[in-house]
Formats: sequence, structure tokens, C-alpha cells
Amino acid sequence: MELLFQGNLVLSAIIFAIGAFGFLWKRNAIGIFLCIELMLNACALAFLTLSQAMGRPEGVAVFIFIISVAAAEAGIGLALFIKIFNEKETIDADSLSMLRD
Repeated sequence: MELLFQGNLVLSAIIFAIGAFGFLWKRNAIGIFLCIELMLNACALAFLTLSQAMGRPEGVAVFIFIISVAAAEAGIGLALFIKIFNEKETIDADSLSMLRD
């Protein structure tokens, strides 16, 4: 049980690190968005692992809630990217300056 607990936390840390690295190096707005989603899912996995290790069944409900919020966030975010692409014809994060217009 202890090995599974540590393995899940290590996996969560690796997924979070991949997401953070991608967030810092990606230039495409969709890639940045997906890296943020990856970090959110890594945090949800760590939360679920810790709640299971402490024997708290409420963690599963919160995990499902986090995944539901992430799915809604993905839908809204991708709709915004489609709207931005239709107006600016690019989704390169460096060239987007919508707040200045």
C-alpha cells in the first residue's frame, strides 16, 4: 500500500513537472492551455492519492468534481481559442494582444 501511495505521488509530480515545463516553453496558446490542464489533473491525482491514503472517501467525490470542472474549463477555453483564431487568425501567445486593442 505504501509503495502504491508513493508511486502515485511520484507519477503526479512527474505529470505536474511536464505540464510546468510545457507551460514555460510553449508559444502556442492551445499548447499552454493543455499544459495548464495537465497540471490541474496532476494535482487532482495527488489529492485523490492523499485522500485514499488517509482513508477519507470524500476525496473521490472531490476528485470527480475537479475532473468535471476541468472538462468544463476545456470546453470554454477551446471555444475562446476558436473565437480568437477567427478574429486574429493566429493563436500564437506572443502575437496576441487583445487587451491592448
